[in-house]
Formats: sequence, structure tokens, C-alpha cells
Amino acid sequence: MKFAIRFAALLLGAALPAVAVRAADKPLDWPAKQITWVIGFVPGGTADVLTRIAAQELARRTGLNVIVENRPGAAGAIALQLVARSKPGDGYLLTVPGPLIYPSPQPEVGRELAPVILMAQGPMVIVGPAKQAKPSLQAVLDDARAHPDAWSYGSSGNGTSQNLAGELLNQYAGTRIVHVPYKGGGQAVADVAGGQIPLAILGSAPVMPQIKAGVLKAYAVTTAYRLDSLSDVPTVAESGFNGYEASQWFSVAAGSTLPAAQLDQVNAALRGALDTPEFRAALDNAGMVAGGGSREDLLQFIQADSAKWKKLLDSGAVKLEN
Repeated sequence: MKFAIRFAALLLGAALPAVAVRAADKPLDWPAKQITWVIGFVPGGTADVLTRIAAQELARRTGLNVIVENRPGAAGAIALQLVARSKPGDGYLLTVPGPLIYPSPQPEVGRELAPVILMAQGPMVIVGPAKQAKPSLQAVLDDARAHPDAWSYGSSGNGTSQNLAGELLNQYAGTRIVHVPYKGGGQAVADVAGGQIPLAILGSAPVMPQIKAGVLKAYAVTTAYRLDSLSDVPTVAESGFNGYEASQWFSVAAGSTLPAAQLDQVNAALRGALDTPEFRAALDNAGMVAGGGSREDLLQFIQADSAKWKKLLDSGAVKLEN
């Protein structure tokens, strides 16, 4: 299976209302009357939360209205294709989450899509319904080995970072927990909270309220470090699987036909947006680290991350669904 590693998006749910701006820090000579920021998943996930804040700040800093549109479907591929085929006059930006792997080639950042900026990176959380909770992740995996037909986990889609994290866990634990893909994290949260699925691996932002409310039990975080906001929740490595580590990231891209000079301006505006108290607070709540850097920095980051996962996939250690 040939995998094109990609990422599609962190955009705003139900079209974020246009943000009226009185004055811009630095007016942007954009080829459209507004910026349309596209996300390839339904509202409610970490990407949605972060992008809403970034979009509002981008509007203030550029003097343009920013409209956010959700274009879910095909694990984000519909949004990728929309922006990749766009013309400069469409004025599209795209939130691209990663790592994200497709079974057939899709538009890539650095090829059909132009890099803009890395927004953030951080952990995912393994959760289950609190009413049916096992005492630990190790207990979950012990039961999954004994009763393989009883266990499944939800994610925001096939080939997403959450799907990768789940299959990596299967490899480490010697389990065959079945993957259940959703069109976005919000839908998966609802089903795991309601007990329709026994596990989910999702970004921290959408599950945090249910964890705090006692509706969901957090078994572990996927990064090598614990979250300050979930300080009593161990990492997967601390749960008995030394060496396990998986993170997710969120970036911004655009159609490759947009002029580089204008994308450099967007990069500069978003670098400022990532440093605002509002964005930093959202990152802290999600246990994520701010991105930033140049457009070239993003391209190099994506290429390195893609190589890491491709090596693992080519080894056959992790199997993903077609």
C-alpha cells in the first residue's frame, strides 16, 4: 500500500462569522475579498478550537474578514482537494492536521499545497466511559487480549494521528483492538461518552470537559510527557510500554498558486496570533506546544514527520485500513 502522508485541517466548525475589523496591524493584499479558511472535519475537535482563535486574530491583523468553513469527508481529503484545485481569487487557507495517511495519493504540502505555518503540536488522550472503566490502561489491554471481540477505539478518521496512535498501541501491547473511524473528534466524544464504543483516542481539548465532569476516564496520554491539566494521568510509556510516543500537530496551508509574498504576510500575522494570551490559554488547556517559524520551517517539519511514520509503516509493524 502506498501511503501519502498528509494532514488536513484544523478549521472552524459551523462557519465562523466574518470578523469585522476596524484597523489592521498590516493590511494584506489578498487576492480575494475575504479569507476562507477550510477544515476537513466536523466541528468539536482540538483543531476547531485552536483555529477559531487564530482566525479571529488573523482578521484583526490583516484587515480582512475571515470565514471558516467545515468541509468534512474522506478523512479530510475532500478539503485537501478543494484547496489544492483552488485559484488565487478563491482566497482559501486550509488547516492541515498530522500525521495523516491516505491509502491513495492526495494533495501534499510542498507540492499541490503551499506551507504557511505550524500552529501547534501535542498529545492525544486514551479515554473510555467512566461508568464502565477499568482501573488502568494495562487492565484494558489485558482484557483486550483475553476478549478481542469486545474492544474497539474511535478516532477522527482513517489514517489520522489518532488512528496511527491506536495501531502503534496495538503493536506495543500485542492486541487487535478494532479501529472505528469518525468524521471528527466531536462525534467520537459523543459515542464514547455514551458508551457506544469502549475507547477513543482523541485530542485533549474535546475530551477535557467530560474527563473533568467524570463522564470519561482518561487512561493515558500518548506523548512522552504528562499534561499539567491531567497531572494524575500517566503516559502510555509509564503504563508499561516503554518507548511508546505519538503526538499530533496542526498546520496551515494554502493553494500553491497563491503568491509567496502574500503567504509570507499570512505567516507573519499568524506568528503574532500564536503568541496571544487567548491562543496560549487554549494551548495550555489542551496540553499543546505553540508552533511558529517560517514557511520553510513548516515544510521541513512535515517532511521529517512523514519520513518517521513512513518508515514504521513500510516495516509492517503498523497496519492501517485501506
